[in-house]
Amino acid sequence: MVQEEKKRYSEEDLREFQELISQKLEATRSELNYIKETLSKRNDSGTDNTSGNSKALEDGADTSERENLSQLAARLQKFTQQLDAAMVRIKNGTYGICKDTGKLIPKERLRAVPHTQQTIEAKLRQSN
Repeated sequence: MVQEEKKRYSEEDLREFQELISQKLEATRSELNYIKETLSKRNDSGTDNTSGNSKALEDGADTSERENLSQLAARLQKFTQQLDAAMVRIKNGTYGICKDTGKLIPKERLRAVPHTQQTIEAKLRQSN
């Protein structure tokens, strides 16, 4: 007798993934808020009135750091959106199902990359 392959994760499994995603969302949103606050404070002129060449160097370093923080904020924003989408998939019962193959994504992969929509095989095929 051939055992039928599972098509969906159990409610218990989904609760585990929902908790994992909730924790990641909370941490990501917290980090994103911190970066946004840091960026808004950097836009203040502050009380630093250094003069000469050191001011030009500081301005360049500040600009570079602001750009890096802005890029990090954009990545965190995208990650938050992906995690939110994963939560929607949990609610509508499609979480953990590969969008390319229709097979269940292994739990180990979902624990490592909870927002993924592909098995590692499908992801590797896509990148070739």
